[in-house]
Amino acid sequence: MAIYDTEEEQLEAVKRWWKENGTSTVVGLVIGVAIIIGWNYWQGYKKEQANQASAIYDELMSAAETGQNENVDKLAKRLQEQYASSKYNTYGSLFLAKVKAEKGDLNAAKDILKKIIDSKDKELSHIARIRLVQLMLARGEYEQGLKVINEVDQSQVAKFSDNYDELVGDLYVGLDRLEEARTAYQKALKNGYRSPLLQLKIDDLTAPEKLQAK
Repeated sequence: MAIYDTEEEQLEAVKRWWKENGTSTVVGLVIGVAIIIGWNYWQGYKKEQANQASAIYDELMSAAETGQNENVDKLAKRLQEQYASSKYNTYGSLFLAKVKAEKGDLNAAKDILKKIIDSKDKELSHIARIRLVQLMLARGEYEQGLKVINEVDQSQVAKFSDNYDELVGDLYVGLDRLEEARTAYQKALKNGYRSPLLQLKIDDLTAPEKLQAK
């Protein structure tokens, strides 16, 4: 660090430094403040958007509970149009698919679930895929259901692997491929899966009449 003999020299040094660096310093400060203000605004905006999307989702659930199916459709569409990137949009779509299925409109429910499967949220994607396969199982689309499960990236299955194993067993039962069904069920059981009906399904496959059928 330079040492100055007099205050005048110090003052002259400060003036020189300011002349050389003053503009960039001011610009840097302005940019820094702008970034902070912009970041705070963006965080506040995202929070407000999330709150609004959450409120609409709550309305959607209330409408479904009271049988206002037309409002369910409208609110789900509003979430899709205004808050497409919000997780509440996906939650709303899952709920809408459930309502459609309960009304017997399985085709509409399947279309909704297929869109959710392509979402960036991997957990919700798995939930949607599992529900889609359950609909296929209900409609007797056993081969199609197996195909959907076989398309799953096994490295991304994580905590849903046992759900898939049980579904595979259900689909094989529908196809009357009982040994393969038993293998799938036992795999889920061995991994610690505790579905309420899993053991009953295994026991049913080993019932005397099933064994005689072999």
